[in-house]
Amino acid sequence: MPTVTAVCVSKTKGTVKESVPEIFAKAGHGIIGDAHAVGGHKQVSLLAVESVDKLREKAHDNDKGLTRDKTLKLTAGAFAENILTKGIALNELQVGTKLKVGGALLEVTQIGKECHKKGCAIKQLTGDCVMPREGIFATVLENGKIKPGDVISYALH
Repeated sequence: MPTVTAVCVSKTKGTVKESVPEIFAKAGHGIIGDAHAVGGHKQVSLLAVESVDKLREKAHDNDKGLTRDKTLKLTAGAFAENILTKGIALNELQVGTKLKVGGALLEVTQIGKECHKKGCAIKQLTGDCVMPREGIFATVLENGKIKPGDVISYALH
């Protein structure tokens, strides 16, 4: 069953998001308290933990960006995602797909994104970044709280 593993916000753009206990998605706006919540079509960003794990493995294979214990510390929010998921292939969804995430209803508006010119800090460190290929963006159709452990399901309305 697809679930939320972490929820994150940042107070300023261009910074790593911080994991928080819960977020509130506001219809037509985005995540309350997040610097990227300004309406538009990229109100909420989602990334699968499986995508992050692929990059951790790649970094381990290249011995780049590793800590002393040979792990890459990519914590929730490292890719500036609002919602980290598990058990759903986000990059295989179609634009227009509606998802019930916790108490909120989201609609997928974009798959992937343009990477920064020089690449983000993660790409500079590891040589790759998954957010441009596997992250997705959505708008908020119905208000609701979202927290780790919440179920993600396809919505029909």
